[in-house]
Amino acid sequence: MTPREASEKEAGAPPVLGIGMVGYAFMGAAHSQGWRTAGHVFDLPLRPALAAICGRDASSVEAAARKHGWAATETDWRALIARDDVQVVDICTPGDSHAEIAIAALEAGKHVLCEKPLANSVAEAEAMVRAAEAARERGQLAMVGFNYRRVPAIAYARTLIAEGRLGTLRHVRVTYLQDWLVDPAFPLTWRLKREHAGSGALGDLGAHIVDLAQFLTGEPLVGVSALAETFVKERPVLSGASAGLSATGGGETGPVTVDDAALFTGRLASGALASFEATRMAAGRKNALHLEINGELGSLAFDLERLNELSFHDHTEPAVTSGFRRILVTESEHPYLEAWWPPGHALGYEHTFVHQARDLVEAVAAGKDPAPSFADGLQVQRVLAAVEDSAAKNAVYTPVPQQHA
Repeated sequence: MTPREASEKEAGAPPVLGIGMVGYAFMGAAHSQGWRTAGHVFDLPLRPALAAICGRDASSVEAAARKHGWAATETDWRALIARDDVQVVDICTPGDSHAEIAIAALEAGKHVLCEKPLANSVAEAEAMVRAAEAARERGQLAMVGFNYRRVPAIAYARTLIAEGRLGTLRHVRVTYLQDWLVDPAFPLTWRLKREHAGSGALGDLGAHIVDLAQFLTGEPLVGVSALAETFVKERPVLSGASAGLSATGGGETGPVTVDDAALFTGRLASGALASFEATRMAAGRKNALHLEINGELGSLAFDLERLNELSFHDHTEPAVTSGFRRILVTESEHPYLEAWWPPGHALGYEHTFVHQARDLVEAVAAGKDPAPSFADGLQVQRVLAAVEDSAAKNAVYTPVPQQHA
C-alpha cells in the first residue's frame, strides 16, 4: 500500500478498484475518460484507479498513459492480467483478440469489461459466455460495452416502454449512418479486414443498433432478412499509423474483406417488426444514429446528434392537441443525471463511458450481475451471424437461434 493509499484509507475513502486496460486508441481514450471521471462525479463504493494500460508499441502506449493518466504501462496483455494492482481488465482491442484476452482474464480471477461486438464469431462469443458463467461462480463479473445504453434519453426511453407507455409494440426502426469510408482512397485499416474486425458496418454499427432494439423493447430478434454490399472492394494499403477513424495510405492496394453497408428487416419475439440500416458510406452523415418505436398507445423517437432529447407521442390524448413532444432529458430524476449539472445543461458522447464505468463499479461492489452481460453480447452476435447468412443467400429469411451457449 502506498503512503497515499494508506492516508486515504485512514480518511475513510472508498477502497481502490484497480483498472487495467488493453488498447489505447479511439476506444481506449473514451474508456480512459470514463474511468478517470466516474469517481469524481458519482459517489462510488469503490474508487477506480488507472493502474496500467497495455499496447504492443512501447512508445505509443507510454504516450497514451501520460495523456490519459495511467500509472503504468505494459506491452504484453498477459503481464497486465498478472498484475496484483489490476482487478478489472478493460478490453479495447480489435475483435479478433477479445475472446483470448477475456477468457484469460476471467480465469485469472479478474472482472472484465469488453468492447462490442463481443467477438468475431458466435463460437468465440459462446466460449466467452461459458468462461463468464464459470467465473461468476467464483465472484468475477463480465460486461460488454454497449455504451449507447448509457445515454440518459435512451435509458429513460427504456423506462417508458417497460412501464407500458407505448402499449403493445408494433414497429422498430433503427439506422446508424457514417461517411468516413465514402472516399475510395481511404486506406485499408484493421476495420476493413475480416480477420481482425469480423465484419464491417454490420459489426461496427449494426451491433449497436441490434443491441438498442433488443434493450429498448426487452425482446430478442428471432429472425432476419438481409442485404449487404462492399462498394469499394480495393483500398490503399496503410502506410503509417491510424488514429480513430483517420489513416494514411500508400500506392499499393489490398482487398476489402468486410461489408460497407448492411440493410435488414427482423421480427421480434412478440411479432413486432423491425428494420435496420448500418453504413459507413452515407455522405454527410458523421455519426447519425436514429431510432423510432411505435406501439398501440404511442411512439418514441431518438436522434444521437440531439442526445439530450427524446421525442414522445401519447396516442391516448385527444387528436386535436396530440403530437410528438420534445422531452429535454436533463432533470435530476432522469437516469444518471442526479450527479451532473442543473436542468438544461447538456451532456455529450463521452458521458456514456462515465456512466458505463459507474455501473460496472457499482455491480462489482454489490456482487450484482452487470448489464449488458456477455450473454447479451452473444445474442447480438447471433443476430449478426444470421444477418450475414441471410445476405449471403440474397435476403432469405433466417431464424436467429435462441438457445443458450
